[in-house]
Amino acid sequence: MATQAQTLLDQLPPERRAEVEERVESLLAELSLEQKVGQLNQLNADFATGTAVGDMDVEQGILDGDIGSVLNFADVEEARHFQELAVEESDHGVPLVLALDVIHGHRTIFPIPLGEAASWNPEMAALSARVAATEAAADGVHWTFAPSVDVGRDPRWGRVMEAAGEDPYLASEISNARVRGFQGEDLAADDTVLACAKHYVGYGASEAGREYNTVDISETNLREVHLPPFEACLDAGVGSVMNAFNLYERIPASSNETLVNDLLRSELGFEDVVVSDWNSFGELVEHGVAGDLREVARACIEAGSDVDMVSGAYATELVELVEDGVVDESLVDAAVRRLLTVKGALGLFEDPYRYFDEERQSRRILTEDHREAAREVARESQVLLKNESDVLPVDDGASVALVGGLADSATDMLGAWRAEGDPDDVTTLRTTLADRLDDLTYVEGCSRDGAVDDAQLAAAVEAVTAADLAVVAVGERYSQTGEAASRAHLDLPGDQRRLLEALVETDTPVAAVLFNGRPLAIDWTAEHVPAILEAWFPGVEAGPAIADVLLGEYNPSGRLPMCFPVTEGQIPIYYNRLRTGRPAENADVDLTEPPADPAEKYMSRYLDVPNEPLYAFGHGETYTEFTYTDVSLDTATITSADTLSVTVTVENTGERSGTEVVQVYLNDLVASRARPVRELVRFENVDLDAGEAATVSFELTAADLEFWTADDEYAAEPGEFEVQVGRAADDIVAVETFELVE
Repeated sequence: MATQAQTLLDQLPPERRAEVEERVESLLAELSLEQKVGQLNQLNADFATGTAVGDMDVEQGILDGDIGSVLNFADVEEARHFQELAVEESDHGVPLVLALDVIHGHRTIFPIPLGEAASWNPEMAALSARVAATEAAADGVHWTFAPSVDVGRDPRWGRVMEAAGEDPYLASEISNARVRGFQGEDLAADDTVLACAKHYVGYGASEAGREYNTVDISETNLREVHLPPFEACLDAGVGSVMNAFNLYERIPASSNETLVNDLLRSELGFEDVVVSDWNSFGELVEHGVAGDLREVARACIEAGSDVDMVSGAYATELVELVEDGVVDESLVDAAVRRLLTVKGALGLFEDPYRYFDEERQSRRILTEDHREAAREVARESQVLLKNESDVLPVDDGASVALVGGLADSATDMLGAWRAEGDPDDVTTLRTTLADRLDDLTYVEGCSRDGAVDDAQLAAAVEAVTAADLAVVAVGERYSQTGEAASRAHLDLPGDQRRLLEALVETDTPVAAVLFNGRPLAIDWTAEHVPAILEAWFPGVEAGPAIADVLLGEYNPSGRLPMCFPVTEGQIPIYYNRLRTGRPAENADVDLTEPPADPAEKYMSRYLDVPNEPLYAFGHGETYTEFTYTDVSLDTATITSADTLSVTVTVENTGERSGTEVVQVYLNDLVASRARPVRELVRFENVDLDAGEAATVSFELTAADLEFWTADDEYAAEPGEFEVQVGRAADDIVAVETFELVE
């Protein structure tokens, strides 16, 4: 792939670039070896996500010049205090970089990243990151450890909530937008923060969906699935990359020279900072590839990893390694140069206190326009999975029974990784519907963790029986998703299915609203509940955003960024699977009984469930209808120098205005390596009034046909291709073919 890494220096005006480079080289000449190593040491000041080696006093470490960056400080006052110690009282006076995990909002919390990806609108991801950067920068933050760009195909893994789903192309578009939102056009501006693409690389393939577990992927899988979102971040100019916890070819990512020096730096051209994940350097010992921290420090600095987050390996071992002649000091200089360049690009040499302004803090955090942005993103993130008999939107004047503890749980609406989010800032669904409906009855029905007792159940049945419509909030608690929150079973936790079963037995239509951080296995719900709205964890504006959709004031337009499995036994399940030698051509064959034709048995399928997911990648319904006509290609043959134009006419044939997400997939019919059945290559959100039509064009080039060939290079091989245009990966409305010739 033709990645064009935009380094931090590349993004500076020439005069400022020269100033930063001069300042960096001057500091390098002045700093002692001990002080240089100190720059590479990052310590934690507050919240912890694991164990660390040693117990260094943060304040004393700053004074002694032993710390170059700090993460997880308590507040802006503590941040300023740390910076004063570094700039005014340490011997070298080099400012600190202060870091915090700002994942989907700082104080104004937006939908979880997986939910934002469900908007299929990169500008929503950019808007969320822009607001988050503005608030974080006003709160003393220089550096966020986001975006997470892990491609995840196993929803048991809790961290699928942090990224953009199962598809490398969609993830690339969303990740690029998030970097642009965080870093803006000038990293030294007082409303931008340094972004960090993580976790490099392959972390989304953790075996069995278990957090911190091993990864075993091929180079082809690495190149075609897990690497593209990182390349998209490099294209956007991301200034830092974080090592993953996992192995690649049985060598930890933090010390993997093939991944860092060879691939990331030499091949892809990344020249900025690589930071470890929490104690990922120290975990080399647990992986069994290093005997002690001395071996850890040598392996990681030689691999090209720069900043040691909390392990203490560099701080305790690197000076002696250089003095003993084991590690060349030039490797330390290169790492320090990269970190100092970050500090220069952030403008910290000119004004180390530029991010500490109480007046700016009061003007830029949790503002009305930020809340409105959160509401906008949350509206676009919702996916209408099902709407049988047009149960939604709610009819005017209808009496509604709202059921479920999650409908009134402010803390769950923030999701995991909520930075400085405060449940007191959240408007819940119960609060909003109580304000906007004349006839609303709320009963808890079940607690937020899914517990149901007989009294609660009876009260819920009574309320629903008396209502025109039941809206039932079900799903996970926020703490059941995110880091260290893997689940082996993905059905609704607790007794929530029991609740739904009882409510469905009434004569009242039921609409389920799902709150969750991952795809769930909800086959019973999908079969029996007539309407299902996927809301994810929507953030501070949860209530207003969901009510807008339920009441028909906003027509849902979200599409799934990950498949929903029928059952956990199908996992991993994803749309762009490889072909098999014995494909199951007839999905309706019942193999629980001996088939009349033996050929119908000896195929790649299950005996008890279908191969296909419950809801496919790209799936999502709306309150209107769209039709596709006149799908065409402008030519049947192209060369590597040509552009192929794909055209489709989309018409809104329903009675409401709405947004259709037109999806374009490719299928390479014959290649030197087996190719997926289809791969997303383009999409576009098309807004149409009722009765309106529009012609949409997509331009494809030979670069879109490239893959990691049997010659171990990215190339487009001549041959025949299919262009598949559709509403979802399982809803292709037209297929056209063309040929790439020499």
